[in-house]
Amino acid sequence: MQESKGYGRMQILLHWAIAILIVANYFISDGMENAFDGMMKGAPVVFGWVPTFHVYAGVMVLILVALRLALRIVRPTAAANTGKPLLDKAAELGHYALYLLMIVAPALGALSWFGMIDVTASYHVLAVNVLLILALGHAAMSLFHQFVLRDGLMVRMIWSK
Repeated sequence: MQESKGYGRMQILLHWAIAILIVANYFISDGMENAFDGMMKGAPVVFGWVPTFHVYAGVMVLILVALRLALRIVRPTAAANTGKPLLDKAAELGHYALYLLMIVAPALGALSWFGMIDVTASYHVLAVNVLLILALGHAAMSLFHQFVLRDGLMVRMIWSK
């Protein structure tokens, strides 16, 4: 199977949809935490828009990441080749870590919410925080590629040819 130099439209759409869902869920996480804490204390669960959106968005992240991984198998994209092996390896490992955390974080959240397991909620929060740190690093490195290395790498995830 031939590798493509850029990402296809669907891969780009999935990338940004997943990113938007993760960021949106982060900004409403306090409301979700309040709903979860109330549920764990035996209070009736009120399905306002925050817990409802948070749960559905988390499930959507899992589905979209699975679809994105399937697309990577069907339509592989050439890895970035900066000519700097250490930088290329760090990018590869960073992407693996991002994919892993985009599966683990929502899975732990679902286990916490539907299983009413308090300890997994703590691991969910930890996984989300690590995911966000890696995502910020990912964004910073794309800017590094664009403005320091000037290798056009960032364009691969903005539009498809």
